[in-house]
Amino acid sequence: MPFFEQRKYAAALPGAPQTCQERGNTNGDGRMPAWLTVVGMGDDGFAGLGRPARRALLDASVVFGGERHLAMLPPRLRARREPWPRPFDVAPVLAHRGNHASVCVLASGDPMLFGVGATLARQLTADEMRVLPAPSSLSLAAARLGWPLQDVATLSLVGRPLAALNGCLHRGSRIFVLCSDGCTPGAIAALLNERGFGPSRMIVLEHLGGASERRIDVRADAWNQDEVAALNLVAIECRAGERALALPLTPGLADEVWQHDGQLTKRDVRAITLARLAPEPGELLWDVGAGCGSIGIEWMRAHPSCRAIAIEAHAGRQRFIEHNRDALGAPGLQIVAGNAPDALEGLATPDAIFIGGGVTAPGVLDTCWAQLRSGGRLVANAVTVQSEAALIAWREQHGGTLTRVSVAQAQPLGGFDTWRQALPITLLESRKP
Repeated sequence: MPFFEQRKYAAALPGAPQTCQERGNTNGDGRMPAWLTVVGMGDDGFAGLGRPARRALLDASVVFGGERHLAMLPPRLRARREPWPRPFDVAPVLAHRGNHASVCVLASGDPMLFGVGATLARQLTADEMRVLPAPSSLSLAAARLGWPLQDVATLSLVGRPLAALNGCLHRGSRIFVLCSDGCTPGAIAALLNERGFGPSRMIVLEHLGGASERRIDVRADAWNQDEVAALNLVAIECRAGERALALPLTPGLADEVWQHDGQLTKRDVRAITLARLAPEPGELLWDVGAGCGSIGIEWMRAHPSCRAIAIEAHAGRQRFIEHNRDALGAPGLQIVAGNAPDALEGLATPDAIFIGGGVTAPGVLDTCWAQLRSGGRLVANAVTVQSEAALIAWREQHGGTLTRVSVAQAQPLGGFDTWRQALPITLLESRKP
């Protein structure tokens, strides 16, 4: 008997498992079934789900989700329906881990795109969770507008500050913004006008994929909508006006964009310093003696996943940091009030440390070096003779490189120009073994 006929014969025997689900494998790849299924749902509700997603919900003992999603489920589902707690927390879902219950979580569109699936994935293994996505609102928006999705910047303002949009505003760029409520589009229009991007085109897409889908197409400087649906996405085509504040992607933003009291690492030195710090995605920087926060903010602008903590004792400069981080699109910058080294206690382990002030304070360099992860980078700048001497002495013990940076600018002198020399900077760079 041919092999494939033997398989057909064996499958027909009484009690033989007929499908991979009946063999105890809902994943179809040899793994045991996941206890949690995350179902992406569009605005078309239960009727728009595929067969695997409907089956998972029908078999579930409990379903977690937002009140809007739970209301879309048909009455015939026997599962207990649990709305998300406020404030939002996935702990009630994780409490079912290991109790052999079949649990479902409802999410909007693609759960792994700014969604609860991504949150759960940080705490569960891939074998524990099965994700059944629906088309994301970003995919639907790209389809409606004919915008290639790979060419569009994406930003979520759900639970995130509006100031994050400042980091995305560039002439000619396209942006998709996931909004937190019906007031967000108006706030976006106001921000665009404030930044000089009033001529930008805004397309508000409500209830994408649902029966109530609607489109509002308007310039930011002509925004006059009184009512927008809470479920919306805003597409922006950035058009800069004459007074637009457009920020380049390269390090070394112009000194004029910063609020400060003189404690600012100047543009050219800042660009060199950031090149030595060499930010990589996901890394954490300590900006010690942060001044107006310029190094930490530009570190975070290098990549959306870069993080920074600004340590600054001066209350007035802390206010400068707060303003600058929002205005320049890095609202996630954390501020720690206090003097190093005491203020460094308990902070997350950094991948890189910049010391812009306080290298002569006892214990600052040694504490920073001790807290830096293996392979991390330490960069410190010195202006005074005493701080330079501290860097030279420290280098004798721990190694590294010293660089003297001197910048001169042409300035008027009578009817001619002459070179005005800025104070030279001594830069220490060291990598921890």
